[in-house]
Amino acid sequence: MPHRASSLEMEKLVRAFLAQIPYNRVLGLQVLDVSSAESRVGFDMRDELVGNFTKGSLHGGVISATLDVVGGIVALMSVADNLDEVDLMKRVSVIGTIDLRVDYLRPGIGEHFEATGSILRGGRKVTVTRMELRNDAAVLIAVGTGTYVVA
Repeated sequence: MPHRASSLEMEKLVRAFLAQIPYNRVLGLQVLDVSSAESRVGFDMRDELVGNFTKGSLHGGVISATLDVVGGIVALMSVADNLDEVDLMKRVSVIGTIDLRVDYLRPGIGEHFEATGSILRGGRKVTVTRMELRNDAAVLIAVGTGTYVVA
């Protein structure tokens, strides 16, 4: 009988997987919390992430990519509870974004940003998530909704 991974083992596996994605490293994403209830990622502002150089604000692509990552994490974790390590790695290899909607509410001004994701609807094959990006002053910069294939 396969060993079902504990939540701590799952978190370590997910963190290790995300660290292997080159684009996540380019963005400087740091996984802060991994769970099926809410996942969080953060990153520091850098010159390479600026989209509007006159304001020094984040590029919209950085915002959408960050929301997509945190949405994907929470979608994966929503189906991870009953998986062993082998099944989790199989699931990671097929998870993908079906649809992503981002509403840019304010310019991405700040020194540090955090994105959170939570489940709107979980399913065995498709999961819908809600994401938010805030700056270091807790100002809401953008919100998103993502639909992910999880099987």
